[in-house]
Amino acid sequence: MTRSILILVLACLAPLAGAAATVEAVDSVSINVSDLDRSITFYRDVLGFRAISVREVSGEDYEHLIGVFGARARIERMQLGDESINLVQYLAPQGRPRPADSHANDRWFQHVAIIVSDMDRAYGLLRDRHVAQASTGPQQLPDWNSNAGGIRAYYFRDPDGNFLELLQFPPDKGDKRWQRRDGTLFLGIDHTAIVVADTDASLAYYRDHLGLRVAGHSENHGIEQERLNNVFGARLRITALRAAHGPGIELLEYLAPQGGRPMPSDTRTNDDWCWLINLSMSDAAAAATELRAARVPLVSGALVELHADDLGVRRAVLARDPDGHVAMLGDSGASHE
Repeated sequence: MTRSILILVLACLAPLAGAAATVEAVDSVSINVSDLDRSITFYRDVLGFRAISVREVSGEDYEHLIGVFGARARIERMQLGDESINLVQYLAPQGRPRPADSHANDRWFQHVAIIVSDMDRAYGLLRDRHVAQASTGPQQLPDWNSNAGGIRAYYFRDPDGNFLELLQFPPDKGDKRWQRRDGTLFLGIDHTAIVVADTDASLAYYRDHLGLRVAGHSENHGIEQERLNNVFGARLRITALRAAHGPGIELLEYLAPQGGRPMPSDTRTNDDWCWLINLSMSDAAAAATELRAARVPLVSGALVELHADDLGVRRAVLARDPDGHVAMLGDSGASHE
């Protein structure tokens, strides 16, 4: 009897064979802000992003997609290098503010990692602009860490307290395009990082159901990591995931300390701490069906047909990972018969 129960449990946990919900690209990350014009100015004038398009979205299809009745939002798409973010201000209803005591090991933590060609110059610019620090200062990860040694990193915050990271890769690490030395300071976005409780549970979702590949891993600890995250005793298991195109997704599991708080169970997409990872798929309908069968929580409840291209997709569904982080799975709406 015990063996039969074990076989049944393993069958339920196994990824679906021939998963149809394969991510083709990590398109962008959507960041909630309280004042869109202020945020545009910050990301453009301080970090070198370029404003691409602004639009205002509302209506029944948008409400069903994000699970917020009466939603109306202004969205500005901004580009840095080849990568993009979306700054989102909810005009109605306004969500709850980020907890003032948010720390880098809380499981609602998420950042985007901006690659710089000169860390000292970038740090000096942020200091001159009085940008809020989250790290003690730029940290160089030690050489004993073969996968991360020599990388320089620094955490800071935007005007809403959202975490951001600067990264500078040494010559032997990172994509070759991050080695540009043509005078450009802010080069692009390498990845977005999220804190997770259990890497293996997250891999069952991102790798086994969504088809992202594991691109690397490391275990980081020591005074440099503590000062980077501003978390005493920090020891992290870091797993890098990639699609065929776009920035990566990093899973940050705090092996120590164990005091990070979980994502609030009643988190809604208009709350300030709720970012969206926007994923491009060949068939969002198949993705929705597969994730529902796997009992993945869907914010949208079902696939939503959008009546405009305001979000860059025509069909989409919002889903939560095991820790409550939200992704939008979307496609162009073309026939998949």
